[in-house]
Amino acid sequence: MRKIQLTEQSIYYDDISMPKGFEINNDELCLKAFEGYIKGKHFIHSKEWEKLNTYIIENMRLRYKRALENRDKYNHIYLPNEITEPQLNIDYTDLPKSADWILLYGVRVKDCNVTILYDDNRKKNLKWTIPLTDNKFIMFPASNYYFISNTQKADLNFIQFNTYVTIGE
Repeated sequence: MRKIQLTEQSIYYDDISMPKGFEINNDELCLKAFEGYIKGKHFIHSKEWEKLNTYIIENMRLRYKRALENRDKYNHIYLPNEITEPQLNIDYTDLPKSADWILLYGVRVKDCNVTILYDDNRKKNLKWTIPLTDNKFIMFPASNYYFISNTQKADLNFIQFNTYVTIGE
């Protein structure tokens, strides 16, 4: 009997554990998100974003033998009790230019959950919900719908989004 794995649906998540002295300054990422909002830009580059991006790319290559290249990046500020509509980070009309992966990084978040919608061949409309906290990332295929919900009542939630393509496959 032979077996071949045709597809795999992976979700990567963990806390970002930077070496001492190289920690990500989330306050700086929040300021850049506000600056972008004021200037009407979806992202303003920063050294702190470079640290996050390098951490993800290098750890995916070392731990999982998956080579990634950044495709896009943007910040979003969520209001208290805000629940998004289901979102998708792939353009089915232009697949060659679409990302393979979406990463959500909790810059400053409180009482926030990410729900990823998926199916498992015969089983449809499944979902997996994971809390998103400060300094934690969740990365999954860009072809999955997802939504973000938060139940906190007083603060803004800051989330950094990065999209990636897999290279060399």
